[in-house]
Amino acid sequence: MAQALATRPWSPRRGRVAAPANPAAILGGMTANTSPPTGPLRGLRIIELASIGPVPMAGMLLADLGADVVRVDRMEPSGLGLAMQPPYDVHARSRRSVALDLKQAAGRQALWALLERADVLLEGLRPGVLERLGLVPDEVLMRCPRLVIGRMTGFGQTGPLAKAAGHDLNYIALTGALHAMGSAGGKPVPPLNLVGDYGGGALYLALGVLSALFERQTSGRGQVVDAAMVDGAASLMSIFHGLAAAGTWNERRGDNLLDGGAPFYDTYEAADGRFVALAALEPKFFAVLAQALGLDERFVQRQLDRSVWPAMRAAITAVIRTKTRDEWCAQLEGTDACFAPVLSLAEAPLHAHAAARQAYVTVDGVTQPAAAPRFGRSQVPQPRPAPSTGQHTRTVLTEAGWSHEKIDALVASGAAR
Repeated sequence: MAQALATRPWSPRRGRVAAPANPAAILGGMTANTSPPTGPLRGLRIIELASIGPVPMAGMLLADLGADVVRVDRMEPSGLGLAMQPPYDVHARSRRSVALDLKQAAGRQALWALLERADVLLEGLRPGVLERLGLVPDEVLMRCPRLVIGRMTGFGQTGPLAKAAGHDLNYIALTGALHAMGSAGGKPVPPLNLVGDYGGGALYLALGVLSALFERQTSGRGQVVDAAMVDGAASLMSIFHGLAAAGTWNERRGDNLLDGGAPFYDTYEAADGRFVALAALEPKFFAVLAQALGLDERFVQRQLDRSVWPAMRAAITAVIRTKTRDEWCAQLEGTDACFAPVLSLAEAPLHAHAAARQAYVTVDGVTQPAAAPRFGRSQVPQPRPAPSTGQHTRTVLTEAGWSHEKIDALVASGAAR
């Protein structure tokens, strides 16, 4: 993939630039299994029960920053929707895998051995499932008093919908977020699964877990973190509640400042059918954009006058269609016009800014985002490819104090792989 992508990288204000001699250089050039145990979370031990969506994302974020994340996999693949095999399962990178049958007592015994040496348990099962496996949180905390249990669900551990099935789209539908997304006069549009699973789920789960670990420094005790996607997505909508209360945000999709309603904050099609994004909200930036596009001065003077927005949009639309996306990049990218090309997944790693920051890496031949955020002193380890199911069962259980004979018996019983 890297070889195919690296023929036409981007450069701010100059469009395409020549490809480097080594495509891996622009993509970070990181290899699979050579990273040392570094990172600001080095020494943090996390057990992650295999699931989909936000828990794997949270586990990846923590593993990227140096935590030792051991994923407890199911013995055989099950209906996990978008589950993939390595090396394509990017969310599963930098983990170790232990395969256990938690429906068997021997499998649960092995899990207990891991929990007794862990700092965090991450799970994304429906409410009640963990308890049916014999892992009642209160009882777990009695046996492992310093353990932080991060529980990730869509609707939360309590409430009338707690045990209902659902996915990202259902959760954000309850928060007002989905209602606000879409074009004027159109229906609500699913924003991938970024808002529920990842923004409202994984990020809040990781924040909650790290907060509980910080509190543990004082109390010496672990606790349960109830992370719900409906709660996180609602939190993400905080500013819009404030804008609505102030009378500066209405319920009509595509009719507000930040939802495409304002012509200076929207995407436009260029002459070649590709798109550019304009986000010149502040008057000083809009003035730069207007001058570059040759817009009428009245649009600058009346930028926030909604009565001129239709004419402004028509003028911007007509101008943008006179050049290709690359031509607009050469003219506007890197200026104060608040301009950017709308790049595809294949194009994004090849942009000159991404290359300069080594924002993408190649792991086992798969191009993927690098670890984020960055630190002034801590060195974040290079991502490692996702493990195969049960790849580290013997190693991890040996670290937990189990003898080879005991592990052999566990595998022979069918409770481990």
